[in-house]
Amino acid sequence: MKKRKNIITVAIDSPAAAGAGTQSKYIAKEYNLLYLDTGKIYRLIGLLRIKNIKNFNYKSIKNKINNLKIKDLNNKELLSNKVAVSASIIAKDIKIRKIIKKFQLECGYNPPKQFSGSVLDGRDITSVIMKDAMFKFYITANLEVRAKRRFVELRKLKKRISYKEVLKSLKNRDYLDKKRKYNPLKKTKDSILINTSKLSKKACFIKIKAIIDEKLKFNGSI
Repeated sequence: MKKRKNIITVAIDSPAAAGAGTQSKYIAKEYNLLYLDTGKIYRLIGLLRIKNIKNFNYKSIKNKINNLKIKDLNNKELLSNKVAVSASIIAKDIKIRKIIKKFQLECGYNPPKQFSGSVLDGRDITSVIMKDAMFKFYITANLEVRAKRRFVELRKLKKRISYKEVLKSLKNRDYLDKKRKYNPLKKTKDSILINTSKLSKKACFIKIKAIIDEKLKFNGSI
């Protein structure tokens, strides 16, 4: 794969509902970067598995990924807990991960020319997909804080679910993400840890922006 030169690349890993998606969007807007929520890809395939269980196979997955547009990831159906569980299950399959990896690499290292670079967030971005990213962050928060955030988010979407159900679901997802055999969620040594438990969205972004600006200024990019 041909890589664009002199672009800003940001890789972010995090457990679910830690705020990585929000921060990634802020970063993308601030620096004119392509944003890809890689977890949504697994959710999309997870939804495909739910709706087409009889015809769900590697061929159908390849076809879906080959025709995937980032706007397809805005489907609100992808936010359900049922889809999240399905996504965690298919994420354990190394063949599926390899199919999805190609799309992620293309977005990360060869974004459309109107963008100055890319920001990808997920579970294995700093450790597998973009090991040599210019910026690598691991964003986290304690389980209860994350569950409350996700609960509020789901309630706004009129989803009928209790806080206890969300808490249990996130706890299970953390286990699946961190304990799976292939490409588990983990903090790499060169990733900068950002704990959002006691930080507002704005305060968190100010902290991240300061880190990015300092390096870009040092490199003569700004």
